[in-house]
Amino acid sequence: MASALTHFTYNTPVGHITIASNGTAITEIAFGVRTLAGEKRATELTNRAANQLQEYFAGKRRTFDLPLAPAGTDFQKRVWTALKDIPYGQTCSYSDIAAAIGNPKACRAVGGANNKNPLPIVVPCHRVVGANGALVGYGGGVKIKTFLLDLERKTLEQSR
Repeated sequence: MASALTHFTYNTPVGHITIASNGTAITEIAFGVRTLAGEKRATELTNRAANQLQEYFAGKRRTFDLPLAPAGTDFQKRVWTALKDIPYGQTCSYSDIAAAIGNPKACRAVGGANNKNPLPIVVPCHRVVGANGALVGYGGGVKIKTFLLDLERKTLEQSR
């Protein structure tokens, strides 16, 4: 039996974030107040995701423990899986991710998959930077990307 699609918007330090669920997994996290597929209501699962995001913003969580079901191509899913291997507080380049998925010439395609990541923050696409270390592109904007990277760096420094 298919579960009902739901979404709900939560306030965070980076503004509103809308979290969507299929009833068994988180399917999308979108910056801003968004109308996504399904009924607009909070569920145990969207609340759990929101709580974990709040713990992350408070510097108390470095990894997420949520069932995820992002929609995408096989290639995109391989990229998103590789993004989860980037350690908290660290960055890597698009070419690093391309090499990690066994396709070292696919830097641009990795960038495209990164741009389509439906689960930002939880799947840490903000940790991918340009080859020269520049903070290039981010679905939530470079200002939020900078905020997230600074948050992780400061949290690591405080834990030393």
